[in-house]
Amino acid sequence: MISHSVVAAYAPREHTRTRIRASLARVHRRGLVARTERDFANAFRTQFVNTALVEITADDDGHGPAELAREYPSVPFLALTPFRPVDAPAIARCAELDFADVLADGTDDGVLGHALLAHGFSMRFAAALDTPPEPLSLTSPLQRSAWRAIVAHAGQAVGSGEIANALGVTREHLSRSFSAGGGPSLKRVMDFVRLLAAGELAKNPGYDLAAVARLTGFASAAKLSAAVTRLVGARASALTAVRSADLLERFLRR
Repeated sequence: MISHSVVAAYAPREHTRTRIRASLARVHRRGLVARTERDFANAFRTQFVNTALVEITADDDGHGPAELAREYPSVPFLALTPFRPVDAPAIARCAELDFADVLADGTDDGVLGHALLAHGFSMRFAAALDTPPEPLSLTSPLQRSAWRAIVAHAGQAVGSGEIANALGVTREHLSRSFSAGGGPSLKRVMDFVRLLAAGELAKNPGYDLAAVARLTGFASAAKLSAAVTRLVGARASALTAVRSADLLERFLRR
């Protein structure tokens, strides 16, 4: 089971890898810093990649790793480059691939870690869902705090006890209070948020259903499929095309 997201970085140069690790340590973020294209690509198959960083110059092979942005469009890609005139074509290619940002090697070292966090999948996911959808009827301060604590995990598996501890209440109190007023149960909402994340990940050509299940904490693709049927009455294959708003509408009808 995947328990934490990581920053995956491709940096063939040792001095760049050292600086990236230092930047990640300053923001207390786990990173997988790869020297080879193979290790960088493998990170997407074995980890929940929150943000990807690619070292780009005109005289190396960073273009290959950059192309992975096409396979994983929901993962924000950032480039790190010396910004020499000769690097312009490589930078332009990053723009074509919809990179979230291009940072100057050395000059932007002080903001590198924060940029990786700000652009990350989990930050974007939590920001997009900061306010619970009105039809869920989550209006009390505790309900809204619980909702924000859930979406902060960006669809990765989290227990109700962990959410309760974060809010300073007992699990029993949280469960009772969360469904007060006719709203859905805490567990159903937690499962639904994981499903929303699964829907985003399923739209990546690089992830098959088994990978999506693993990244969102389901024991297997079959378990994910069963959850899709139970929560929204659809087949798991629909996740690649169904919008989040449609998933919510289906969820409310169940």
